[in-house]
Amino acid sequence: MTTAVVVGSGPNGLAAALTLAAAGVRVRVIEAADVLGGGTRSGELTLPGLIHDECSGMHAMVPGSAFAQRFDLAGAGLTWRWAPVEFAHPLDGGRGAVAVRSVAGTAAGLGAGGRGWLRTFGPLTERFGTISQEFLQPVLHVPRHPLHLALFGAYAGLPATVLARRFRTPEARALFTGVAVHAFRPLDTFASSAIGVALTTAAHAVGWPVAESGSAAIRDAVLVRAAEYGVQFETGRRVTSLDELGGPDLVMLDTSPAAAARIAGDRMPRHIRRAYLNYRHGPGVFKVDFAVEGGVPWAHEGARSAGTVHLGGGVAEMAAAERDVTAGRMPERPFVLVGQQYLADRSRSAGDVHPLYAYAHVPAGFSGDATEAITARIEQFAPGFRERIRAMYVRSTTELSRHNENYVAGDVVTGANDPWQLLFRPRAALDPYATGVPGVHLCSAATPPGAGAHGMCGYNAARRALARLRGPARRPEADPTRLA
Repeated sequence: MTTAVVVGSGPNGLAAALTLAAAGVRVRVIEAADVLGGGTRSGELTLPGLIHDECSGMHAMVPGSAFAQRFDLAGAGLTWRWAPVEFAHPLDGGRGAVAVRSVAGTAAGLGAGGRGWLRTFGPLTERFGTISQEFLQPVLHVPRHPLHLALFGAYAGLPATVLARRFRTPEARALFTGVAVHAFRPLDTFASSAIGVALTTAAHAVGWPVAESGSAAIRDAVLVRAAEYGVQFETGRRVTSLDELGGPDLVMLDTSPAAAARIAGDRMPRHIRRAYLNYRHGPGVFKVDFAVEGGVPWAHEGARSAGTVHLGGGVAEMAAAERDVTAGRMPERPFVLVGQQYLADRSRSAGDVHPLYAYAHVPAGFSGDATEAITARIEQFAPGFRERIRAMYVRSTTELSRHNENYVAGDVVTGANDPWQLLFRPRAALDPYATGVPGVHLCSAATPPGAGAHGMCGYNAARRALARLRGPARRPEADPTRLA
């Protein structure tokens, strides 16, 4: 019987394990931490009864992904919840803009900027089912829907500051740019629109849902399916060498590229080892979880109903802040993302005290304390916020990387900011998952499609690994992605 070991139990490692097990492989997962799940963990970080997501919070790409559909995670107990507003971007003076599920509804609220919004995201949203099939795969593939992919690429390849001009008003431009900032890249560079275009289209097509009871519910649903296939788990054990694994037919590494190089050691070809050790990670995040009584008193009314709120000011201010963090400078007023998951999932709150999720973009390995910068940023757009804080839980870039070693220097998107790596990650190769060691594959968010599409990196890598093991005649067809 074919055997496999998966090193790491983040969402991609778990997806690889389940995909292999469903194909008849005997799978064992080894996790260094005492708890499974990686970025899909949740807990009572501030006060009893308040459920906070420890890393990933909103999941635009997960419900309709091939992995979630293939294994019916909803049938395994995973329930998705949506806030009334998908995301909001407040500006000074109580101004701002919101995105709702309807493209037309969003455009109607953007005034003169609405026409450009509708012309851009209307056609993309209609084709999201086929477009997402394409961008949730490695870039180097034969597209099944080339015209739809070309439509997406026409916008995704632009600098975000250029595409933002299409929306005419400051509110509409800021609304799009706040999503583009998710790329952790300078906004005036090639393809810095890609993440913004993908996530905004997803917001209109499927929304930005949260998992009921916390993101750990995604992990739990995968574990339900894994148990059905007999996957074995071992926690609290750190793997330092392939020699420790007992010679399985397949090894899947849900690790950073550098960690994969260390584990493979001299078995890895020198040029691949060099590429992995030189893999470029991006800026980090500094995260603060708040317990807030009565919720956040946003001056912009639309933000009070939004699952996600982007705080960055206008386009120029966001562009300057992202240039600073990429260059290693801490901006005075950083971009801050706020998650109000409790608006979709009331089970996370305790009475009128609610969990608030917030992180700032900071330089890689930032050693300072950004707690006040984050608090002040929220206070800027929600006067009176400070008085409502009942507790806080802080994680610096160092603490984030200690909590999850894949978050190198606080980089939670695993290097997706680099323009070259956006196309070829983790290195230039026809098979982005192959490590050069027979039977050993990288399956972390350093591989396509990257962070945020939980499970798809592991799913893609496991399917590719099976195809290599069993030969071209057994190569699986691409799974169709249908919307949830």
